[in-house]
Amino acid sequence: MNVVIIKYNAGNIFSVDNGLKRIGIEAEITGDADKIRAADKVIFPGVGEASTTMAYLHQSGLDKVIVDLRQPVFGICIGLQLMCAHSEEGNVDCLGIFEERVKKFVPNNPADKVPHMGWNTVQHNGNALFSGVSQEDYFYYVHSFFAEKGKNTIATTDYIQPYSAALQRDNFYAVQFHPEKSGAVGERILKNFIELIN
Repeated sequence: MNVVIIKYNAGNIFSVDNGLKRIGIEAEITGDADKIRAADKVIFPGVGEASTTMAYLHQSGLDKVIVDLRQPVFGICIGLQLMCAHSEEGNVDCLGIFEERVKKFVPNNPADKVPHMGWNTVQHNGNALFSGVSQEDYFYYVHSFFAEKGKNTIATTDYIQPYSAALQRDNFYAVQFHPEKSGAVGERILKNFIELIN
């Protein structure tokens, strides 16, 4: 199994690599387009700011590489947001893999803290990515922006308002939470992605 983690100007990539190691997967971290295209599975993680990250993807040509991939691709956190159509963070057009748009949390009352940081349940539709995951399981989040609900939504979380916890279209999958920081249930998500049939 040839698994690649896309290397670009975003943080948190090495914690995803460590999460994969915990389930027995040795991934290669690379920004090399040929290696990314040749991989069996591609993971697009990260923590960062949307407009500067999109600028890097454009300059490096990785934007076109990612959009054209035909094997299973898994976006995590800002990876999900960059796969959407547009982000309010820097008012930037993103990769457009998903038609959903990314918006900033607007607190309704003083108890609503932004960024959303901590553990929340995820209501999923039974997609293969969530095989063996119950509706009561908790996942770890850290984010100030969210993808709106839309036709590609396969799971939701309710914080300030319901939003997309996970998206899927064709071979592209993505989650807003951090599976690599979500304990055993997060490792189950990573395993489910690795076991997806091309």
